[in-house]
Amino acid sequence: MRKAFILLLGLALYTTSCTFDDQVDPNAPSLNSVLNNASLQELNLLVTGTEAAMRNGFGTFVTSSGSVAREFYKFDADPRNTEDLLGKNGTQLDNNTFYLTAPYNTRYRVIKNCNILLEALDNTDQVSAAEKDGYRGFANTVKAHMFLQVLSLLDDNGIRIDVADPENIGPFVSKSQAYTEILALLDLGFSQLSGASFAFTLSAGFAGFDTPSSFGQFNRALSAKTALYAEQWDEVTKVINTTFMDLAGDLGVGPKHVFSNSSGDIQNPLFKAAGQSGDQLVVHDDFIDNGIAGDARLSKFRARIATPSQDDLNGSHETALYETATSSIDIIRNEELILIYAEASMQNGDLDTAVDGINIIRNAAGIGDYMGDVTKEALIDEILFQRSYSLWGEGHRMFDMRRYGRLNDQFLPIDRPGDLIHEEFPIPLTEGQ
Repeated sequence: MRKAFILLLGLALYTTSCTFDDQVDPNAPSLNSVLNNASLQELNLLVTGTEAAMRNGFGTFVTSSGSVAREFYKFDADPRNTEDLLGKNGTQLDNNTFYLTAPYNTRYRVIKNCNILLEALDNTDQVSAAEKDGYRGFANTVKAHMFLQVLSLLDDNGIRIDVADPENIGPFVSKSQAYTEILALLDLGFSQLSGASFAFTLSAGFAGFDTPSSFGQFNRALSAKTALYAEQWDEVTKVINTTFMDLAGDLGVGPKHVFSNSSGDIQNPLFKAAGQSGDQLVVHDDFIDNGIAGDARLSKFRARIATPSQDDLNGSHETALYETATSSIDIIRNEELILIYAEASMQNGDLDTAVDGINIIRNAAGIGDYMGDVTKEALIDEILFQRSYSLWGEGHRMFDMRRYGRLNDQFLPIDRPGDLIHEEFPIPLTEGQ
């Protein structure tokens, strides 16, 4: 596990356009300097580096889980994308390869950054108490977000939560305990943000969510999502109205990962140029065949110029989810919050409210009101359908299908005879389990 806790200060400064550019020695400031009366600049570099590092490995998080869930095929030079992830001829997932280690290690490196920031705050007198709470609220919110992504991958394998001391890390905890601790961490971060002040600047991706109050709404949005995954429906209902959800608002509002072409920064890892060969996300035909005519979300899919197959797989469309290599990626947005609201309402027996939420999403997509049966079973089908198109290619589908016992060949297609549908990713080999 210690390999996952390599110090990643991600030392970066913002340019005037709020992109991430390396401007300093990547080995400085030293860890000893940060942990011994850190300056305002050193603390702010940790925040900037932490936000930047959240983007690392996220593309693999999406493509690994999305391949398992048959959202798309990743056609490139690595056969593991169409063999391991699709369970070709019964192939099991590898516990020591990129599709697991890239998202796993990068999530824990961000957590390490947050823990360093938290420790530094306990050992500095360079910022006020209110400013310390601002840093703490930021760090604990981001930590919880990273833990949730790891737990989503590993599921019943559980995750490590107690990782502040890389020489004395805690054990893996169960999935249920992990959810409890993630929710508690979000609550802690939210309480710290109350009355806090921000002495740091976030990127343009957090425009509108860059004060303690507005960042607190982001924290509550992550709490609602975590409670949804934990099937704590009453908690979702309690928290959702403290988020930035707006039933009459722009569905695209929410914090985002931003990218640029600047030196030292990175581009959107999920952008694929039209007709690109050798590295493409090919939409699973189910999403084309089952789409509703006139649905604006079908614009996420672009007809392929050429349709060569790979590994006995094919598809008529490719991703058009992102327009350019510097397009932003949503972390969580109003559209997802409304879907969370609808699902929790349905689970709590308020079916009419659930339909109201569904209709907001449907009408925004241009497909009109829901006209099906208003029963819990029918609304589960409808909510999963709407989530599959609204959140396509964003790292949700595998976990949504699993939450409802649908991550199997009864609900997902088997692309080739002998393929498997994996339920969860294994614990990495480096964990020594």
